[in-house]
Amino acid sequence: MRARTRAPRPNATAMKMVGAQVGAARIAKGMTQRALAEELHIDVETIASIEQGRRALMPNVAEQMDRILGLPGMLSIAATRMPEVDMVPAWAEEYMEREAEALALSWFDTMIVPGLLQTEAYARAVFGCRVPFVGEEKIELQTAHRMKRQELLRRPVPPTLSFVVWEAALRDRIGGREVYREQIRHLRACADRPAISFQVLPLGVTAQAGLAGPFTLLETPEFQHLAYSETQRGSSLVRDPNEVSILAQKYAMLRSQALNFAETNDLLDRLLGEP
Repeated sequence: MRARTRAPRPNATAMKMVGAQVGAARIAKGMTQRALAEELHIDVETIASIEQGRRALMPNVAEQMDRILGLPGMLSIAATRMPEVDMVPAWAEEYMEREAEALALSWFDTMIVPGLLQTEAYARAVFGCRVPFVGEEKIELQTAHRMKRQELLRRPVPPTLSFVVWEAALRDRIGGREVYREQIRHLRACADRPAISFQVLPLGVTAQAGLAGPFTLLETPEFQHLAYSETQRGSSLVRDPNEVSILAQKYAMLRSQALNFAETNDLLDRLLGEP
């Protein structure tokens, strides 16, 4: 999976302009949106969203479009030089859209509590740890965005959620003692919710399937299976069924290696009892 580094999401005017260029080039080539989508191995809805200016054109997709549409690098230049304003990185934007409508999410994390389970204070502390420091105003905006993502937990029919989190993420006191204790109490409450499966991968195991890092598996309303992973400076949304299958196998193994539900709750209770 190739990581893509990208700064914050371009503004709406720039996205609409680039989308119009994509549409004009596609029509000039005599291709339908579906034909272009098939050449790119992406959803036709993604092409429609790009052309309507609702979704950013990713640099790697722009490069492929230039090749398919016979353009001299025009879209690649446009995709990498648009003005930037938003708090959501462009490489994460499509995942965020998919997450909000997902039927099911399976999430493995190693260093921090997964974003969907973070308290506001913990999320603020996590953003405050970033280097270089981004300033209080940006931290507040990022925190508000993270809390808004959690609205999917309050849907009338929430997605089926499974989390496996390495114990190390629960041992650090990010934000200080009170923030930490509030976060552990929140996890303990989440573990009792019927739509949430929460397990801890304990320290000290002799083998584990997640050494390559965190990732998320996602099922869309169209029953498409996707995967998503982040690095320090980029991310990848994975559509290739073979690659998604490999990560699904890793996740199944991680669940078998993690503590069961009762053992996880006992660990959370012990952490709450520690001074």
